[in-house]
Amino acid sequence: MTNHSEAAGQFEPDSPVHDDSLPARPGNSGDPFGEPVVTLRTPAELADALPYLLGFRPEESIVLIALHGERGRFGGRVRLGVPERAEDWPCVAEQLAQCLVGGSARRGERPDGIVAFLCQDPVGAETGQQVVERLRPLAQELRTACGSLDVPVFEVVCISKDHFWTYCCPDTRCCPPEGIPLPRPGTSVLAAAATYMGVQATATQGEIRGRLTPWETAAAADQERALDAASVELLPRMLRDAEDTVGTTSVTGAADTADTADTADTADTEQGVASETLDLARRIMARLEAAPPVPGDTLEADNRDDELIAHDEAAALILGLQVRTTRDRAAEWMEGTEGPAALRLWRALSRRCVGAYAEYAAAPLALAGWVAWSLGDLAEGQEALGMALTADSRYAFAQLLNQACNDDMDPEAIRRCLRRTRETRDDAVALGGASARIGAPGASARDGAAPRRRRRLPRTASEASRAPGGPAKGPQERRRPARSSAKDSP
Repeated sequence: MTNHSEAAGQFEPDSPVHDDSLPARPGNSGDPFGEPVVTLRTPAELADALPYLLGFRPEESIVLIALHGERGRFGGRVRLGVPERAEDWPCVAEQLAQCLVGGSARRGERPDGIVAFLCQDPVGAETGQQVVERLRPLAQELRTACGSLDVPVFEVVCISKDHFWTYCCPDTRCCPPEGIPLPRPGTSVLAAAATYMGVQATATQGEIRGRLTPWETAAAADQERALDAASVELLPRMLRDAEDTVGTTSVTGAADTADTADTADTADTEQGVASETLDLARRIMARLEAAPPVPGDTLEADNRDDELIAHDEAAALILGLQVRTTRDRAAEWMEGTEGPAALRLWRALSRRCVGAYAEYAAAPLALAGWVAWSLGDLAEGQEALGMALTADSRYAFAQLLNQACNDDMDPEAIRRCLRRTRETRDDAVALGGASARIGAPGASARDGAAPRRRRRLPRTASEASRAPGGPAKGPQERRRPARSSAKDSP
């Protein structure tokens, strides 16, 4: 963008980015002044706008944002980490361009242009200017890939540390080689408009990831030993339960073939490890709900949540969630009073997948991503789902949710599906209980077999310590050093 007075993009009420990242102020529909519309004309304003477009301050990222119409209204966007190997850049640029242009076209509005951002901080003795030069070939790959789809790239902005550069303006009078300092946060017109609409974009990508990153303190060794013990106890039982379990339909759409009556019976009556896992999760969610999060300090809030969950409890839940049907039942806790408590639990379990159990984090990370997205936090939802795929790239639950999230799908469609599943199961349980009370044939047994009794999870050490007169005893090692370093890491 060689003409810095030319409009580069605009927030408007019908912009998809506006809908996702800047929700309307409650009760503002009757405002005679309407919703704020902010026009961005310079690379400085674009750089300042990026956190509000994404909902967080990106780090180590490639970001493409679609522009529509003569005034360049912001549309869809895609984001991906900067590949370490330069030989991967052409393929990544092509995939990102196709994803953004194709996704916009499927939604009925092909982009008229694109704005690109490269975000990466210096490493070691490297300077910001050296980062810009190192990433210059990547900027050109993005322009070439978008141009091959007949969509021009109007601007490519590189953000490194607290400065920004533009690859599209050769005039050193307005775009000096040493870069331009970023505007002070909260001082721009866009920041004022976002504040007016009740939107904040203060969290960095590293801070979001830090809430989901496994421990690296001495407590990690104790947690890994608890996971080892839970594996020895639970895995054989889970295998036996799997042999007795008939097919059920997952939220991911996968289904095993089975007799309908058998499916309903198994889904309606939790058995074995599945029952224990869900019961324990409900008890811990109630425990978390009774301890409201610390306002304004996510690190302190997460530390306190960790203190409320013992090592053996976390291990039992992490192992139990590896079963698809159990995980799908847990995904139903996505809204209302259940949603925030469930999100806190899934974050805590993601932090407990330490050492050799890193791959086990795919389940709690995917659940955290789903619930965060369902509750309206698109930034954390995308980050958690991306981390779930890093833990297990073939995890179908995370793959499908990540695709839906990146395609700007309304999560309400998934919520309706989960609600129907839950209501159908609850109705079947109620009918089964009624038939048992009136002595209907087959109400308490099937094919002459004795009814299986629902097993209760024994009281854990954490719950025993919470007996009347006893103090709560959670993990003894807090994670503050590890969490602080996580904030500084990409």
